Amino acid sequence: MDDRITQLLVRLGEGDPAAPEQLMTVIYEELKARARTLSARESGPLTLGTTGLLHEGYLRLLGHGPARFENRRHFFAAAGEAMRRILIERARSLSRQKRGAGAEHVPLDAEPAHDGPSPAQVLALDQLLDHLQEVDETLAAVVKLRWFGGLSVGETAEALDMSPRSVNRAWTAARAWLGARSAGDIRPVG
Repeated sequence: MDDRITQLLVRLGEGDPAAPEQLMTVIYEELKARARTLSARESGPLTLGTTGLLHEGYLRLLGHGPARFENRRHFFAAAGEAMRRILIERARSLSRQKRGAGAEHVPLDAEPAHDGPSPAQVLALDQLLDHLQEVDETLAAVVKLRWFGGLSVGETAEALDMSPRSVNRAWTAARAWLGARSAGDIRPVG
C-alpha cells in the first residue's frame, strides 16, 4: 500500500485532478485513526469530532491546489500539523468571550466528549511549543510529529532522519521541558 500512496502523492504533486480523491480513499482509515487520537485529547467544548477534524484537515492540506510531499511520512506529518492548527484555532475561538464561549457546547456528532485538555490548556501547549521551537527545533519537531501527527517512534525517526533511540531521547527531553514549564497548567504529553 505504501507504493500506492507514494504514486498518488507524486500524481498529486503533478496536479492530477483525480489524485486527491483517490488518495483520500486509500489513506482514509489511517488518517481517521490519527484524527481519533487527536480528538480523544480534547475536552468537551473543543470536540469537532473525528470525522470533522479529518475532513477539515484534509481540505486545509489539499484545498489550495497541487501540493508536494516528499513521501508518505511527510504527508502524514503535514496532515497532523493541519489538524493541530485546526484545534488551536478552535481553542482560540472558544477562549474569546463571544459566540457563547462560556456556554456548555454539545457536539452534534455521536462521538462522546473526552476528558482531555481544556481550550486554555491547548493554547498553553501551543505557546510552549512555539517557545520550544526557538530553544530546540528538533525537540519541537518530535513533539509535533508524535503528539499531533500521531507518528510512532519509528515513523518519527524516519521523517526526521534520526535513529529511533535519538527520537526516544528527544521525546523524553521534550516532555520534561514541557512539564517543567507548564506549572500544572497542562499535562505534559505522554
